[in-house]
Amino acid sequence: MVRQSSNTQWHHATVTRIRREQQNGHHSAIIWFTGLSGAGKSTLAHAVEERLHLRGCRTFVLDGDNVRHGLCGDLGFSDQDRQENIRRVAEVAKLMLEAGTLTLTAFISPFRVERNLARKLVPHGDFIEIYCDCDLATCEQRDVKGLYKKARQGAIKHFTGISSPYEPPENPELIVNTASNSLNVSVDSVLALLQDRGIINNV
Repeated sequence: MVRQSSNTQWHHATVTRIRREQQNGHHSAIIWFTGLSGAGKSTLAHAVEERLHLRGCRTFVLDGDNVRHGLCGDLGFSDQDRQENIRRVAEVAKLMLEAGTLTLTAFISPFRVERNLARKLVPHGDFIEIYCDCDLATCEQRDVKGLYKKARQGAIKHFTGISSPYEPPENPELIVNTASNSLNVSVDSVLALLQDRGIINNV
């Protein structure tokens, strides 16, 4: 996943990540939500961000649909394009980590190898994988965009869970059952994890 242009050198800033974290009053981290389409990744990520923002934290959500309006707008949904999509997002998240921000990503990110490569881009403990565990039937019931229906009709190719595989995390930092848990309960569990790890302070 790591790429580097020729004839370039990393410029070390005087304003460091540590100084930014001290100014913010919390540590930075990458909080990576993964799961099937309809599992509630974006909903949970934005709800967590809202709670963090109210606590005065510096946050930003990288949303799967939003990045395809620009940064990844040239990519399709083949396995290769999905891998490149995650590579780009991981590199952006790494930069935002250095900026002292709590960066929440909401992507299906179906393949373990890409998620693991994203994890390896940053120091140990800075990548927090949260698996939004939701059964396929429930995801299809929540299908407000009608994507599952189109996929089953063959109108959408390479659709995760139907014609393209999803590989659940083997050792995520947190599993949230978004089929049975309420949104508030799910948010509470994410915040509790961040507190336990010392990323944010207890209130």
